[in-house]
Amino acid sequence: MKKLELKYGCNPNQKPASIFVNDGRELPVEVLSGKPGYINFMDALNSWQLVRELKEATGLPSAASFKHVSPAGAAVGLPLTETDRKIYFVDEDAQLSPIACAYIRARGADRLCSYGDWAALSDVCDAATARYLKAEVSDGVIAPGYTDEALEILRTKKGGKYNVVQIDPDYVPAPVEHKDVFGITFEQGRNNFKIDEALLRNIVTENKELPDQARTDMIVALITLKYTQSNSVCYVKDGQAIGVGAGQQSRIHCTRLAGSKADNWFMRQHPKVLGLQFVDGIRRPDRDNAIDIYTSDEYEDVLRDGEWQKVFQVRPQVLTAEEKKAWIATQTGVTVGSDAFFPFGDNVERARKSGVAYIVEPGGSIRDDHVIETCNKYGIVMSFTGMRLFHH
Repeated sequence: MKKLELKYGCNPNQKPASIFVNDGRELPVEVLSGKPGYINFMDALNSWQLVRELKEATGLPSAASFKHVSPAGAAVGLPLTETDRKIYFVDEDAQLSPIACAYIRARGADRLCSYGDWAALSDVCDAATARYLKAEVSDGVIAPGYTDEALEILRTKKGGKYNVVQIDPDYVPAPVEHKDVFGITFEQGRNNFKIDEALLRNIVTENKELPDQARTDMIVALITLKYTQSNSVCYVKDGQAIGVGAGQQSRIHCTRLAGSKADNWFMRQHPKVLGLQFVDGIRRPDRDNAIDIYTSDEYEDVLRDGEWQKVFQVRPQVLTAEEKKAWIATQTGVTVGSDAFFPFGDNVERARKSGVAYIVEPGGSIRDDHVIETCNKYGIVMSFTGMRLFHH
């Protein structure tokens, strides 16, 4: 197929809408179920690039959870810990493949933002991944292939309307890309810049100890940023993005946003949160919303009489500000990446409050000396890549 007609564009009034390859080649995608729309394909094609590059760079199965053309989360397929299974609501005895673990971790970074997501898988979707996807609120998935069992499972989701897209993993886009804005065509070379460990060698801080896991986390951060709307900052731990801040005009606001998401991810592991007793039959989105409110400053909205009974079997104890601060202070070994240089040391000050020990950014600010000095004050390792990763 050379052209696929879509229902409409970004909004219902934007018609006609379609996708095609400018040079007249066949489309590299096939719709196996559902009817994806314009934004679905924007998410699908951006997220596919991310997971393809992440798999190539790390050698590990990779997945992403996309919303509105930016990742809510991305991860490589490392095994889930016992705590992971609890906070991502995975059965203790569930048999999980590496690609299933990758998607579960990607979606687990920010479950509220992943509500109604587009999933991307670097590897063939298997039954384990399909079963998890079927239970979540999701718009669709893109992968290089599907097992027969996985496809059968996914085709039953949403009464057969769940979007399942298969992409040719050998497809290579043209080296020059175009985009129309207000009737004017923009042209630029594709961002084919390769991100790998060689990019991390320029360590500019006094502390130059960069463990293998931190190197992997830096790569996860950079590739995630490459496909995140700028300005963007990404916090990563153990091969999993735990906080993504996208589309902020100010770098420090981006760092704060991503840091608050990383803190929220870690708060879900607090003993009080793990001990929450939910009413039987509660829907996953309602449970996720309740956790988010319980751990926020608006906790009274879910704990007051007449409200907590709708969610919890037993009224939970308040998670105090002091308890939350003390818990966040125990977080360690986090990596943060930025798509452009940190202009001031305030970004480092904010990042280290979320347990950041490693930073990767392009460098090139007139205040690099101050940023490096701030890292040295806390023993943080920082690498300059020399490469900006803006994405629009």
